[in-house]
Amino acid sequence: MSSGDGDNRRPLTKLAQAGRRAEWTGMPGQPGGIVNPPVWRASTILYEDVAHLRAALGNTHERLFYGRKGTPTAWSLADALTSLEPAATGTALFPSGVAAIACALMGVLRPGDQLLMVDAAYDPTRAFCEKVLRPFGVETIYYDPLIGAGIADLCTENTRAIFMESPGSLTFEVQDVPAIVAAAKARGIVTLIDNTWATPLYFQPLRLGVDISILACTKYIVGHSDVMIGSVTANAATWEKIRASAQLFGQMTSPDDAWLASRGLRTLGVRLAQHQAGALAVAQWLARQPDVAKVLHPALPDCPGHALWARDFTGSSGLFSFVMRGGTGAQADAARAALIDGLAHFGIGYSWGGFESLALPVDPHRYRSATRWQVDGLAVRLNIGLEDPADLIADLDAGLARWRAVMA
Repeated sequence: MSSGDGDNRRPLTKLAQAGRRAEWTGMPGQPGGIVNPPVWRASTILYEDVAHLRAALGNTHERLFYGRKGTPTAWSLADALTSLEPAATGTALFPSGVAAIACALMGVLRPGDQLLMVDAAYDPTRAFCEKVLRPFGVETIYYDPLIGAGIADLCTENTRAIFMESPGSLTFEVQDVPAIVAAAKARGIVTLIDNTWATPLYFQPLRLGVDISILACTKYIVGHSDVMIGSVTANAATWEKIRASAQLFGQMTSPDDAWLASRGLRTLGVRLAQHQAGALAVAQWLARQPDVAKVLHPALPDCPGHALWARDFTGSSGLFSFVMRGGTGAQADAARAALIDGLAHFGIGYSWGGFESLALPVDPHRYRSATRWQVDGLAVRLNIGLEDPADLIADLDAGLARWRAVMA
């Protein structure tokens, strides 16, 4: 996949044009071609003769070789994602975001290494560290999301990688990525980040020196809650490790899923703008409600790391949390359930980034070890979809009334 360097197109233009190379959209003997690369489904690739088969062994990248190595459908999506990240060299695709995280970590870590993992990480990321990396011989040390340049004090001679997730997907702390990258580069440590919340449209970590950027494309890239897919975009220093890891573990995505993700990518700009506007309207309304103790949205001034968000990001997305007043006991838990259960415009379910709004009870203290979740109240995470924010606010207003009724 070609590097994003030297491409002067603005992000929205890239979303519309990237990944549509003539060799993937053209039709032999017919000028112009088609708009979208078609779905290439393949396992076996046939060769003209033994000489051509042997020649293919030396160059299996972006060349039909065997179905597991990809077809133009997947290459088109990977090429488009690479183009969105200045300083990127290539992108590998995976069957889920978790698979992308796992293969990226396995690509840069070996037994005896130490990994510094942000304490606000997505729970399946923590589970991989404990249930796979630790038995594999990799030590995981969890760190405060707001540690910034202080990460240098945790680095040892065995530290090989630092993993960030900014903002965290439950508590939404924004990390000082440039400070962490500076500490890592001074010691030759690889940096990785889960950038699913912002996407490369609103935050470009490789531009700030991060080595590897990971997306659960299931969320905003696809945008329709109907495909599982992940990606890892890497710089020149780490790309070959990522590509080798993906191939050795047999990781790939189906051409149908890659095609659907490419289709979603074309509308990412307009969708994310709507998610942003709707979420800000809902978050600002919630912040004014007396039953709400805190709203955890990076674009709000009192959210941890807001100044870093304002410095490094160009926008915000549709996912945030809010904390209710009233403690954390059984009564408060029943009130939170009543709030969520009666919502008419919010589904109850995992994942996010789709066109539909979601509400989920979350208990971040269960997923902390280096820091303590010190909020005296129960939290609800919202995915704000593409509905009218006024309808969502009215729905939440009724939910807060149910909260008060149970708490009375």
